[in-house]
Amino acid sequence: MTAAGTAATDTRSRLLDTALKLFSEHGVEGTSLQMIADELGVTKAAVYYHFKTKDEITEAVAAPGVQELDQIIEEARALRSRSAQIDHALSGFVELIVRQRSLLGLYNSDPCIQRIVNRAFRTPHGEDVKTRMKAVLAGENPNLADAIAVHVVFTGLAMVGGAPEYAGIDDDTLREHLLEAGRRLLGRPRRKRPDNHPPGR
Repeated sequence: MTAAGTAATDTRSRLLDTALKLFSEHGVEGTSLQMIADELGVTKAAVYYHFKTKDEITEAVAAPGVQELDQIIEEARALRSRSAQIDHALSGFVELIVRQRSLLGLYNSDPCIQRIVNRAFRTPHGEDVKTRMKAVLAGENPNLADAIAVHVVFTGLAMVGGAPEYAGIDDDTLREHLLEAGRRLLGRPRRKRPDNHPPGR
């Protein structure tokens, strides 16, 4: 990649980070392209070079998380045993939640980002991401109890990960508790803890 290309990529990355910050503070509707440009210290024309509309920026902010979840599901489906599939999907989903806490907080509170993300969930695989995750965690034809448990896992863990009341919890602690909650809801066996690793540490 040329120096100009690297600079453009860096500017785009910083633009998306800035947009997420402002979206979290003011909401998507309350954030203008001019606000993003001012916060970033560039002209509005520089923002237009990368994105023509705020919807495009919002989609780009949400896209990496959705794409990564799609990849986690495909990796899980490639594993041979149901147990391995469930464990991989759950642990990957929790790891994604921990790293995307700001985006999830925005998703939980902003209808605009919900609309964009829900649209992004529709993938070329023929089924949306939520449907495919349900198939990995509960099987192709789950009973009602299992389907509800998976729905609670998918929506509940994401809501907790983005909840402001848990924003002060460190990543390791949040990861541990989300995994344990998910495993309980899915009826998975409890993980063994090392003797020097008490709960909540």
